[in-house]
Amino acid sequence: MYTQALDLPDPHAAPLKAVAAQSDAAQDALQTRFDAKIDADGKIEPQDWMPEAYRKTLVRQISQHAHSEIIGMQPEGNWISRAPSLKRKAILLAKVQDEGGHGLYLYSAAETLGTSRDQVLDALHTGKAKYSSIFNYPTLTWADMGVIGWLVDGAAIMNQVPICRCSYGPYARAMIRICKEESFHQRQGFENLMVMMAGTPAQRAMVQDAVNRWWWPVLAMFGPPDADSPNSAQGMRWGIKRISNDDLRQKFVDATVPQAKVLGVTLPDPDLKWDEGKQCHDYGAIDWDEFWATVNGNGPCNKERLATRVKAHESGQWVREAAMAHARKQQQRAMKEAA
Repeated sequence: MYTQALDLPDPHAAPLKAVAAQSDAAQDALQTRFDAKIDADGKIEPQDWMPEAYRKTLVRQISQHAHSEIIGMQPEGNWISRAPSLKRKAILLAKVQDEGGHGLYLYSAAETLGTSRDQVLDALHTGKAKYSSIFNYPTLTWADMGVIGWLVDGAAIMNQVPICRCSYGPYARAMIRICKEESFHQRQGFENLMVMMAGTPAQRAMVQDAVNRWWWPVLAMFGPPDADSPNSAQGMRWGIKRISNDDLRQKFVDATVPQAKVLGVTLPDPDLKWDEGKQCHDYGAIDWDEFWATVNGNGPCNKERLATRVKAHESGQWVREAAMAHARKQQQRAMKEAA
């Protein structure tokens, strides 16, 4: 359901008065209080004062996260009608619906920062806003559904669980439910692959092919190296980001290697090996040129994904108009009863 905020303004209310600019001393006091709360690992709530840069960073990150959930429905949604059984179809349908719900939770969190649903969606539809690069790759076979669950959702969990401790309350609380559902998606994807790896040689080859295609884009999902990620340090200072890109990527590799052995698949990296001294896995070089090309709109499916999203939004215009009309009617009725 479309859940844009329906708290409509009263057309008869007096116009809001301009708020006088705060003095430097008052501004400094607010900044000091904000910094103290961040240093104490406290939560910033929508009614609290926050620096404009903090607010803008959150709007950008939360809206991009929401866009990724919504765009991310497409690669798997394409396989709902082609699932190999009724059971798999029902599972995939439920998963895609979950992703849509995640997007709505996050759009609602972004709205608490003073931005509207229309603003963030317009930024997506006009190509100004970004979403996760991983969703610009095609899903060529049914094995891709399992690999997305295992690797893509597994990477998402690794990245998102720390956000449950984000300094901004609405974002942190939304992530608690999202991570629980993503964890189930990851286990379901792994189980799907286990079934296929116990099947025919053709099925096992299909799984290995999917792993070969998705492994490197998944590693790039965590973002550029820390040295090339200028926003990470400030995000970590504010408690928006808890773990650096490189550390998250390393944790994911170390967790995934034993899972691949259980499945019986080979991760497509000849340089992947255990380093006894560092107590972690070394891995090969990521193709960052491909990553940036995809982020900047030149990936295999960028244009298709965005065009599909815009078409769906335009086709749903009548639903949004009906919801708003119903909200106005309910508000007018409540005002009459209160009079």
